[in-house]
Amino acid sequence: MNSFGVRSMTAQLHRVAVRPPSRRGDYAVAHWAQPLDLDLLERQHAAFVTVLESLGCTVETLPAADDMCDACFVYDPSFVTGRGVLEFRGAKAVRAGEPPLLAAQLADLGIPTIARLTAPATADGGDMLWLDESTLAVGRSYRTNQAAIDQLRPVLADEGVTIETFDLVHDLGPEYCLHLMSVISPVRDDLAVVYERLAPVALLQALQARGIEVLALPEEDYLTLGCNILAVAPGVVVLARGNDATAKALRDHGVEVHFYDASEINKGEGGPTCLTRPLHRS
Repeated sequence: MNSFGVRSMTAQLHRVAVRPPSRRGDYAVAHWAQPLDLDLLERQHAAFVTVLESLGCTVETLPAADDMCDACFVYDPSFVTGRGVLEFRGAKAVRAGEPPLLAAQLADLGIPTIARLTAPATADGGDMLWLDESTLAVGRSYRTNQAAIDQLRPVLADEGVTIETFDLVHDLGPEYCLHLMSVISPVRDDLAVVYERLAPVALLQALQARGIEVLALPEEDYLTLGCNILAVAPGVVVLARGNDATAKALRDHGVEVHFYDASEINKGEGGPTCLTRPLHRS
């Protein structure tokens, strides 16, 4: 199967790439919380993949990347549109080798690279999400700069996509990761979970203008990545275990919730969206 194309955050997820964590690398330097149980990290990642497969996703498992501790978070180094792959340049030094590696491996899976960011542009996929099929939301942050946005605009315009930018707050500073998707996860076309305290006002207004209901993230679930939710179909989601208040709020809105254990994975500040690179949604 070599189909690809993504223009939605919530349409049926047919095909997705994942990468198991590496056993070789300095996880402390990469800002993973310590101590870290690598055996448990591997088992939790494998169990997460099993959840995806049980929900009907075709999972493309890429090789573990030695000395690239964050490489299991495959959402960030590239972005898949309707035409192919956008290869990024990461602002986090320890992730510099990930974008060309991922783009080459996606090319091997039949997905062409349509553009590559060049210096001084930097971007992470975690700052990007589809507001609708013709609008890409991009967070301007410590990871994604204006130069990247300027380079991406004409590329996306070629497939009829416009960019709306949203400025993120300083929060804990440049050494930590606050992505746009740290504060929002769409779960249906008409519903998104949002951590309102750190959400850009303009983003809340954009959701309201599109008739998208905001489900406010319970405060107690923010640090356990309750706002990081992967939709595998409209109203069917995967969530890290332990976010009980968020799960209840989702179920009260008619959403089907599936869990995975994430005690070790969460130490890298990445949730289920971060662990996946959607390749085909429709």
